[in-house]
Amino acid sequence: MQRVESGIKGLDEITGGFPQSKSILVTGDAGSGKTIFALQFARSSCLQNKKTFYISSEEDENDLHIQADNFGWDLQVLKKDGFLDFLELSELNAQLTETEINIGVESLKGNFAQIIQEIPSDVEVVVIDSLGSHSTKLTADEFRDRFALLIFELKKRGLTAMIVLESSTSKEFNEMALFTVYGALHLMKRENPYTGRRERVLDIVKMRSTDTPIEFIPYQIGSDGIFIYSYEEI
Repeated sequence: MQRVESGIKGLDEITGGFPQSKSILVTGDAGSGKTIFALQFARSSCLQNKKTFYISSEEDENDLHIQADNFGWDLQVLKKDGFLDFLELSELNAQLTETEINIGVESLKGNFAQIIQEIPSDVEVVVIDSLGSHSTKLTADEFRDRFALLIFELKKRGLTAMIVLESSTSKEFNEMALFTVYGALHLMKRENPYTGRRERVLDIVKMRSTDTPIEFIPYQIGSDGIFIYSYEEI
């Protein structure tokens, strides 16, 4: 199976990269680094000459560029070279809100199919950061069905996808999403029982066709972005 490098130092050595043309779910608490993780993966995909489409619901494109600049990632160059493009879901939601006035809210809430329609035909990698705010109106059953349809459509188009869900706002949906995606990672902050210090750890919840550890994997956010380190290095 072909793989796409995550761009996370130390993670690709563990997983071999993310399976190509499959969907990976990333969940995590506030402040765990989900957007940094998503941006780092998007940048890595571009550097592998894969046209990448970044869909954002939480921050506008300018804010994402500012975050990337803090780590020395010049996304403007990747965009200029045609490897990266952005879509702000807030703009899409504004379009849907205008339409809802005429045809009713119920038919459009959580319209994941509309997201698929916005992805250009030549894109190879998609990052959706995140689905949380786009699914707040859905019931659990509605989310399950529409999320499954989203993953099916991404797979049908042969897209490698990373989908971010916020743990605190979408906790009831996380477990349902796990059954549909090919792989899932959970980012969290916790207190280390041995040092008494707060730390960030990554849980590879599942990754099909991949031999992965069951232990939590410590990671840090440094000047170059997220990187993995082992307990022996602490």
